Amino acid sequence: MNRVFVSVVTVGALALVGGAVHLLRGDATPDRVLTGSAAFADTASLKPGVFRKLTPADLPQPGATPSASNSSHIVARPEGVLPQAPPGFSVNMWVFGLSTPRAMKTAPNGDLFVAETGAGNVRVYRGMSDEGKPRRGNIFASDLGPVFGLAFYPVGDDPKWLYVSNTTTVVRLPYNRNDLTAAGKPETIITGLPGGGHSTRDLVFSADGKSLFVAVGSGSNVDDPDDHPLEKNRANILEYTPEGKFVKVYGAGIRNPVGLAIDPTTGQLWCSVNERDALGDNLVPDYITHVEEGGFYGWPWFYMGGNQDPRQAGKHPELRSKVLVPDVLLQPHNASLQLAFYQGSQFPAEYKGDIFAAEHGSWNRATRSGHEVVRVPLKNGKSNGVYEDFLTGFVTEGGDVWGRPVGVATAVDGSLVVSDDASGTIWRVSYSK
Repeated sequence: MNRVFVSVVTVGALALVGGAVHLLRGDATPDRVLTGSAAFADTASLKPGVFRKLTPADLPQPGATPSASNSSHIVARPEGVLPQAPPGFSVNMWVFGLSTPRAMKTAPNGDLFVAETGAGNVRVYRGMSDEGKPRRGNIFASDLGPVFGLAFYPVGDDPKWLYVSNTTTVVRLPYNRNDLTAAGKPETIITGLPGGGHSTRDLVFSADGKSLFVAVGSGSNVDDPDDHPLEKNRANILEYTPEGKFVKVYGAGIRNPVGLAIDPTTGQLWCSVNERDALGDNLVPDYITHVEEGGFYGWPWFYMGGNQDPRQAGKHPELRSKVLVPDVLLQPHNASLQLAFYQGSQFPAEYKGDIFAAEHGSWNRATRSGHEVVRVPLKNGKSNGVYEDFLTGFVTEGGDVWGRPVGVATAVDGSLVVSDDASGTIWRVSYSK
């Protein structure tokens, strides 16, 4: 049974009273935040502008409900249906007809780069028309395999390389801010990343440009690396030099850190994580968290602090006290993918520096969850665990799925763009005062 977290605290502009948090926005209007058992959701209950907060105290025991198999039934987008955003925001189709568009990154000059995973391409889009469409688009590079991660180097306003990952390698392409096509062939920087299992390999450079972080998910649900050598250097964030020399495991025990991003204000590394399955509908939550250097986040032996996975009972008791609790607990089985820090000026001022993250959607839950974009408000680079359902509406009333968000980025005009690999679309979310 879920336990309802009820207390009275004040944290900055938050007041938690009787199981409901009230978040004070810039206009001092309180918005209710769902907590405890009320914070759990499925797609039918999602509405833009609803705030939620889950804590480890809210989690059920393992096996409280059976483990479900409920994969998405993908259908065509119903005519006239668009994703839904909070009041004041509007949504339009920015680009369509892509082959599995996934991670996206905005270049310093405002060009948007997209990993078109299904085609093995990196695409680039330039400018924004009065109708909210890109003015130009082109294939920047092709024949790159199942591309995902994108990162510009050196960091700053004038990068010379675009780093691109597929599952097992990282390459870099010559880059000039005026180019819509790569000026040369890819140069292989990293080889031998483990294949199979979770396949995404997001990339990001540290704020000082000295380190390249590479996300490598586990090859399984809960296989113990002690007994499964194929899990070596998996479920980790790996650190390399920009030249591709392995440095160390930067963060460990992170089952599938699909999305990586650096907070541009603090320089802190953050990640978006798919946690483990098969412990019930409301276990284990996916999460978004800052990543401590040398930090351990529990997989496969523990989760959300010192909670031991019953499938690993009795193993590594010395690690229990070392498990870090993530900053933001999301819906279990959400499949949280790319995240980005909003850096535009089009949205209201309180959005600047907040995290947006794409939730691809569940399969291991009796009632479907995910299929949305969430917002994590930050204050001085820190989260209090609250997140907002920001962009919803990708599932029909009958439970069929027409859209699955993957990538998020800030466009050149300050709007938010979201890739959707189910409909092959990039959506644009804009704000009008």
